[in-house]
Amino acid sequence: MRLTKPRIAPVLDGALNDAQRQILAPMVSSGRPVLNIFRTLATAPAALKGFLGWGQYVLSKANDLPAREREIVILRIGYLCKAGYEWTQHVPIGRRAGLSDDEIARIKQGRDAGWSAADAALIAASDELHADQFITEATWSALKAHFSDKQCMDVVFTAGQYTQVCMMLNSFGVQLDEGQSLDPDLKGY
Repeated sequence: MRLTKPRIAPVLDGALNDAQRQILAPMVSSGRPVLNIFRTLATAPAALKGFLGWGQYVLSKANDLPAREREIVILRIGYLCKAGYEWTQHVPIGRRAGLSDDEIARIKQGRDAGWSAADAALIAASDELHADQFITEATWSALKAHFSDKQCMDVVFTAGQYTQVCMMLNSFGVQLDEGQSLDPDLKGY
Protein backbone atom coordinates (compact mmCIF):
# COMPACT_ATOMS: atom_id res chain seq x y z
CA MET A 1 0.00 0.00 0.00
CA ARG A 2 1.32 3.38 -0.88
CA LEU A 3 -0.64 5.30 1.74
CA THR A 4 -1.48 4.29 5.30
CA LYS A 5 -4.63 6.37 5.41
CA PRO A 6 -7.10 7.57 2.81
CA ARG A 7 -6.77 10.90 1.04
CA ILE A 8 -10.43 10.60 0.07
CA ALA A 9 -12.40 9.07 2.92
CA PRO A 10 -14.94 6.37 2.11
CA VAL A 11 -18.47 7.72 2.52
CA LEU A 12 -20.18 6.06 5.47
CA ASP A 13 -23.87 5.13 5.42
CA GLY A 14 -24.94 7.99 7.70
CA ALA A 15 -23.24 10.59 5.49
CA LEU A 16 -24.62 9.46 2.11
CA ASN A 17 -26.52 12.05 0.09
CA ASP A 18 -29.35 11.01 -2.24
CA ALA A 19 -27.14 10.60 -5.31
CA GLN A 20 -24.63 8.50 -3.38
CA ARG A 21 -27.36 6.40 -1.82
CA GLN A 22 -28.88 5.76 -5.25
CA ILE A 23 -25.63 4.63 -6.88
CA LEU A 24 -24.73 2.36 -3.95
CA ALA A 25 -28.27 0.95 -3.53
CA PRO A 26 -27.70 -2.19 -5.65
CA MET A 27 -24.60 -3.01 -3.59
CA VAL A 28 -26.38 -2.39 -0.30
CA SER A 29 -29.34 -4.55 -1.36
CA SER A 30 -27.00 -7.44 -2.22
CA GLY A 31 -26.51 -8.00 1.50
CA ARG A 32 -22.72 -7.88 1.18
CA PRO A 33 -20.63 -5.05 2.62
CA VAL A 34 -20.02 -2.14 0.25
CA LEU A 35 -16.29 -2.19 -0.49
CA ASN A 36 -14.06 0.78 0.31
CA ILE A 37 -13.34 1.38 -3.38
CA PHE A 38 -17.04 2.05 -4.03
CA ARG A 39 -17.53 4.07 -0.84
CA THR A 40 -14.55 6.21 -1.86
CA LEU A 41 -15.69 6.69 -5.46
CA ALA A 42 -19.18 7.56 -4.17
CA THR A 43 -17.72 10.99 -3.38
CA ALA A 44 -18.24 11.51 -7.14
CA PRO A 45 -21.46 9.56 -7.84
CA ALA A 46 -21.67 10.45 -11.55
CA ALA A 47 -18.09 9.24 -12.06
CA LEU A 48 -18.84 6.08 -10.08
CA LYS A 49 -21.83 5.40 -12.32
CA GLY A 50 -19.67 5.57 -15.45
CA PHE A 51 -16.92 3.56 -13.82
CA LEU A 52 -19.35 0.80 -12.87
CA GLY A 53 -20.70 0.55 -16.42
CA TRP A 54 -17.30 -0.02 -18.01
CA GLY A 55 -16.12 -2.20 -15.12
CA GLN A 56 -19.18 -4.42 -15.55
CA TYR A 57 -18.23 -4.98 -19.19
CA VAL A 58 -14.65 -5.91 -18.29
CA LEU A 59 -15.78 -8.38 -15.62
CA SER A 60 -18.71 -9.82 -17.59
CA LYS A 61 -19.07 -12.59 -20.14
CA ALA A 62 -19.18 -9.84 -22.80
CA ASN A 63 -15.41 -9.74 -22.28
CA ASP A 64 -14.35 -12.70 -24.43
CA LEU A 65 -11.26 -13.49 -22.37
CA PRO A 66 -11.95 -16.50 -20.18
CA ALA A 67 -12.10 -15.51 -16.50
CA ARG A 68 -8.77 -17.16 -15.65
CA GLU A 69 -6.93 -15.30 -18.43
CA ARG A 70 -8.66 -12.03 -17.55
CA GLU A 71 -7.49 -12.42 -13.95
CA ILE A 72 -3.89 -13.01 -15.08
CA VAL A 73 -4.02 -9.60 -16.78
CA ILE A 74 -5.73 -7.90 -13.82
CA LEU A 75 -3.33 -9.34 -11.25
CA ARG A 76 -0.25 -8.55 -13.34
CA ILE A 77 -1.38 -4.95 -13.80
CA GLY A 78 -2.24 -4.70 -10.08
CA TYR A 79 1.19 -5.99 -9.14
CA LEU A 80 3.04 -3.76 -11.60
CA CYS A 81 1.11 -0.73 -10.30
CA LYS A 82 1.94 -1.75 -6.70
CA ALA A 83 -1.77 -1.58 -5.91
CA GLY A 84 -2.14 -3.56 -2.70
CA TYR A 85 -5.90 -3.07 -2.58
CA GLU A 86 -6.39 -4.35 -6.13
CA TRP A 87 -4.13 -7.35 -5.59
CA THR A 88 -5.92 -8.20 -2.34
CA GLN A 89 -9.36 -8.04 -3.98
CA HIS A 90 -8.42 -10.04 -7.06
CA VAL A 91 -6.37 -12.90 -5.59
CA PRO A 92 -9.53 -14.68 -4.39
CA ILE A 93 -11.30 -13.84 -7.66
CA GLY A 94 -8.34 -15.33 -9.53
CA ARG A 95 -8.56 -18.49 -7.43
CA ARG A 96 -12.28 -18.81 -8.19
CA ALA A 97 -11.43 -18.39 -11.88
CA GLY A 98 -9.02 -21.33 -11.72
CA LEU A 99 -5.62 -19.84 -10.89
CA SER A 100 -3.58 -21.87 -8.42
CA ASP A 101 -1.66 -20.29 -5.55
CA ASP A 102 1.55 -21.16 -7.41
CA GLU A 103 0.33 -19.37 -10.54
CA ILE A 104 -0.71 -16.32 -8.51
CA ALA A 105 2.77 -16.20 -6.96
CA ARG A 106 4.37 -16.55 -10.42
CA ILE A 107 2.35 -13.62 -11.78
CA LYS A 108 4.68 -11.44 -9.72
CA GLN A 109 7.73 -12.98 -11.42
CA GLY A 110 6.65 -12.21 -14.97
CA ARG A 111 6.50 -13.96 -18.33
CA ASP A 112 9.56 -16.18 -17.80
CA ALA A 113 8.23 -17.94 -14.70
CA GLY A 114 7.21 -21.22 -16.32
CA TRP A 115 4.02 -20.16 -18.10
CA SER A 116 2.35 -21.71 -21.12
CA ALA A 117 2.89 -19.72 -24.32
CA ALA A 118 -0.64 -18.26 -24.08
CA ASP A 119 -0.24 -17.18 -20.46
CA ALA A 120 3.23 -15.75 -21.13
CA ALA A 121 1.75 -13.69 -23.97
CA LEU A 122 -0.88 -12.27 -21.60
CA ILE A 123 1.79 -11.30 -19.08
CA ALA A 124 4.04 -9.84 -21.79
CA ALA A 125 1.14 -7.77 -23.13
CA SER A 126 0.33 -6.54 -19.62
CA ASP A 127 3.98 -5.60 -19.05
CA GLU A 128 4.20 -3.71 -22.34
CA LEU A 129 0.92 -1.89 -21.84
CA HIS A 130 2.05 -0.88 -18.36
CA ALA A 131 5.49 0.29 -19.50
CA ASP A 132 4.72 1.84 -22.89
CA GLN A 133 0.93 1.79 -23.43
CA PHE A 134 1.62 -0.31 -26.54
CA ILE A 135 1.88 -3.99 -27.43
CA THR A 136 4.86 -4.77 -29.66
CA GLU A 137 4.50 -6.75 -32.89
CA ALA A 138 6.21 -9.79 -31.35
CA THR A 139 3.85 -9.87 -28.38
CA TRP A 140 0.80 -9.17 -30.58
CA SER A 141 1.78 -12.14 -32.74
CA ALA A 142 2.14 -14.29 -29.62
CA LEU A 143 -1.32 -13.22 -28.46
CA LYS A 144 -2.82 -13.86 -31.91
CA ALA A 145 -1.47 -17.42 -31.83
CA HIS A 146 -3.86 -18.13 -28.94
CA PHE A 147 -6.59 -15.50 -28.91
CA SER A 148 -9.11 -13.98 -31.35
CA ASP A 149 -9.07 -10.35 -32.43
CA LYS A 150 -11.86 -9.60 -29.93
CA GLN A 151 -9.96 -11.36 -27.14
CA CYS A 152 -6.84 -9.34 -27.98
CA MET A 153 -8.93 -6.18 -27.76
CA ASP A 154 -10.25 -7.38 -24.39
CA VAL A 155 -6.66 -7.80 -23.14
CA VAL A 156 -6.11 -4.09 -23.85
CA PHE A 157 -9.51 -3.10 -22.40
CA THR A 158 -8.83 -5.11 -19.23
CA ALA A 159 -5.30 -3.81 -18.73
CA GLY A 160 -6.47 -0.25 -19.34
CA GLN A 161 -9.41 -0.51 -16.95
CA TYR A 162 -7.29 -1.94 -14.17
CA THR A 163 -4.48 0.54 -14.71
CA GLN A 164 -7.05 3.27 -14.10
CA VAL A 165 -8.42 1.41 -11.07
CA CYS A 166 -4.90 1.12 -9.64
CA MET A 167 -4.25 4.83 -10.21
CA MET A 168 -7.39 5.69 -8.28
CA LEU A 169 -6.75 3.23 -5.47
CA ASN A 170 -3.15 4.33 -5.01
CA SER A 171 -3.77 8.06 -5.35
CA PHE A 172 -6.94 8.19 -3.23
CA GLY A 173 -5.41 5.97 -0.55
CA VAL A 174 -8.20 3.38 -0.56
CA GLN A 175 -7.51 1.11 2.41
CA LEU A 176 -8.13 -2.62 2.63
CA ASP A 177 -11.59 -3.73 3.65
CA GLU A 178 -12.21 -5.26 7.05
CA GLY A 179 -10.63 -8.68 7.51
CA GLN A 180 -8.19 -8.39 4.61
CA SER A 181 -4.40 -8.76 4.81
CA LEU A 182 -1.89 -7.08 2.56
CA ASP A 183 0.49 -9.25 0.56
CA PRO A 184 3.97 -8.76 2.09
CA ASP A 185 5.41 -8.04 -1.38
CA LEU A 186 3.18 -4.96 -1.63
CA LYS A 187 3.97 -3.41 1.73
CA GLY A 188 5.87 -0.15 1.73
CA TYR A 189 4.82 1.08 -1.70
